[in-house]
Amino acid sequence: YKRSCFRNDRISYIVLSTYSMTQLRNHLLLLLFLIVVSCNPEKEENVATTIITKWPDDKRGAVSITYDDGIINQLTVARPIMNRMGLPGTFFIITGKVEGAAQGKFIGRSPEDIIAETANEKTREDNFFERASLIAFTGTTEAVDYHSRAGSLYESGRVKEAHALMDEAYVRLRKGELKNSDEVVFHDNKEDTTSWEDYRRYAAEGHEIASHTVTHARLAVLDEPNLLYELEQSKKDIEENLGFEYTFSVECPYGTENERVMEYAYDVYPALRNRMPAPYLAELNRGSDADPTTFEKEYVQWQRGPLTDISMDEMKSWVDITGEHDNIWLVLVFHGVNEFGWEPRTDEELEEYFSYIKDREANLWVATFGDVTKYIRERKDAVVETSLSGTEIEVNIKSTLFPVMYNVPLTFKTYVPSDWKRILVDGKEAEVMNDSLGAYVMYLSLI
Repeated sequence: YKRSCFRNDRISYIVLSTYSMTQLRNHLLLLLFLIVVSCNPEKEENVATTIITKWPDDKRGAVSITYDDGIINQLTVARPIMNRMGLPGTFFIITGKVEGAAQGKFIGRSPEDIIAETANEKTREDNFFERASLIAFTGTTEAVDYHSRAGSLYESGRVKEAHALMDEAYVRLRKGELKNSDEVVFHDNKEDTTSWEDYRRYAAEGHEIASHTVTHARLAVLDEPNLLYELEQSKKDIEENLGFEYTFSVECPYGTENERVMEYAYDVYPALRNRMPAPYLAELNRGSDADPTTFEKEYVQWQRGPLTDISMDEMKSWVDITGEHDNIWLVLVFHGVNEFGWEPRTDEELEEYFSYIKDREANLWVATFGDVTKYIRERKDAVVETSLSGTEIEVNIKSTLFPVMYNVPLTFKTYVPSDWKRILVDGKEAEVMNDSLGAYVMYLSLI
């Protein structure tokens, strides 16, 4: 790349080469050129040092606005507010509710045989998962409620009580006493008629559509075939209808952190809002009272649920705390909006809250759950090597991550001699800025 320079000053080059191990195997190399007009650059302590900023554009923190259950008002009320403000969101959807997707079903032995066995054998450790998996598909909302309550008991460590509750359910089932209730289950609202065509449009607007399983089951009490079906079938339907890029994230229902469920889910999805252990990441779930500012890890994922009775002042304080520290990732978890869903917030409240976040966007990166996960992992995986030779700075970035999936640009800062006054980044003029380490240019690049 050649360009005539003003006053015939010396032209120096910074060559940025970015490649992954996959690309290396395919002998691919991406080159970006930074052409610098310079006057006798002097060696300074941090010249030819390159860092990847903790957050894009060197911001202070990150915020992800997420929604569970695919409730209609999230998409028809909350989404338009976010669109107007240019804020992306992550919608964890129950795929079994979408017309054309696979529905929930029981996988296993004959239900009649299992039900007959319950008359003679008590529920115990070796048959509990099978019975808890089947009960939700025996035909009534009351049976689904037994499944949910048994799962709650099991996850809270009350295993014997969970077994006893399952025995009660099957006694009543055999007697024909289980009934349909008139209550609307918050994650199975008949108003939720969003189609795949709708979701494709929402994805094109910049929102992340992600998995919340097929039926919103209590995964911790499902046996292996039914657990895998909930995870894998949901992913399959999303990929077939929306594309591979929307199979990155999942939220296993009820915020479960059950170890067995997590192991299965890790094999199916790269990112779990439930839990993603990493040595550089502290994770505080929605039920945690821990102060995120007391953690010294490089990143703190701080989940907060803006429930109905939580004040707007407290919700705004979460945003303020995130902006005051450089390592906090605030993950907001919404459910109901207006008249539909669990713990709903009104459209007026969302308008006020999202405006508060938008007003602080210069300091905070507002991005989908998947994009923040990708940025953090890309940054931690990348190896950056920078060298200065005469008037040329060469920057090499290596990564072992799959570039088709990990496609969020990283923000780089390369420090340059203080007398470099005019710099072109990939043919475009870049601003020379200064911080405590010296003069630098900031630019974006994929791994």
